[in-house]
Amino acid sequence: MTTWGIVSMVRGPTEDVLRFVAHHLDLGVDLMYIYMDEPNRRTFRALRMHPKVRVRVCDDAFWEKRGRARPEKHQVRQSAHATFAYRNTPLDWLTHIDVDEFLWSSTPIAEVLQEVPDTIQAARVRPMEALAGNNDLYKAHIPRSPEREALVEMIYPNYGAFVTGGFLSHVQGKLFVRAGLENLSFRIHNLFQNKTLLPCKYELPQVELCHRHAPGWDHWIAHYEFRMNRGSYQAGMATNVPREQGGLSKNELLNWIETEQGMDGLRVFYNEMSGTDATVRTNLERHGQIRHRPLDLDKKVEKHFPGSC
Repeated sequence: MTTWGIVSMVRGPTEDVLRFVAHHLDLGVDLMYIYMDEPNRRTFRALRMHPKVRVRVCDDAFWEKRGRARPEKHQVRQSAHATFAYRNTPLDWLTHIDVDEFLWSSTPIAEVLQEVPDTIQAARVRPMEALAGNNDLYKAHIPRSPEREALVEMIYPNYGAFVTGGFLSHVQGKLFVRAGLENLSFRIHNLFQNKTLLPCKYELPQVELCHRHAPGWDHWIAHYEFRMNRGSYQAGMATNVPREQGGLSKNELLNWIETEQGMDGLRVFYNEMSGTDATVRTNLERHGQIRHRPLDLDKKVEKHFPGSC
């Protein structure tokens, strides 16, 4: 049977980390490599006893053993952890995902991966994005096509023209990578081999990535400054369409909204793009873009980590 695993760098409340791990244990993952980006005794104690979890606390001693200083950028730390785990895994496949991302598949993932042709070294999983206020509902990924931009602008009448695929976060998804490739290095959404970008065009439509990037206004605005300065909205990221066609990066768009309209403008933007706005929710329903994915996370935590929360 094909084996598969997950590598993830985590931080934050124990409850969030255990929900993430428990969900994937329930999904049938063979091994999870959890790199704790900050010490948390409660999280560590809960995870270290599980036979399918390899947990490491990434303190100064950890990085010293790796022969390097702790990278300042969290994206570099994530890539380093994923690359190290990949180069040392006994599994057939490994994927790097974040603590707010939850794989979903009605077919066992091991069976899906077993059917991937031997010539394919990496397979991409596309995301769905959580709608605000309901943990079970997600906006579907809209595949790239000549019609995508028009559909997105129809669903999101104010800001759809400036946001790729209508998603607050990434549309690239994440990769399952076949083990055994030499000199392979992970990035967040891509792979490099011998310092050359690998094309990863093969996709797994049977598997989805439920991304809880912004499940509510309070969550989104609490992470806003970090994402603008160092995260997924930082300056220098790609524009939604070529700049000569009027494209903007999320950093440029959000800076403009904040400068012109302040916090009220950011709230209007969030309400539209998260589906809080009633007209947008109706548009999503009309165009068949809402997916129901009940994860039952607390029940899974109690099953795999009884008494931990």
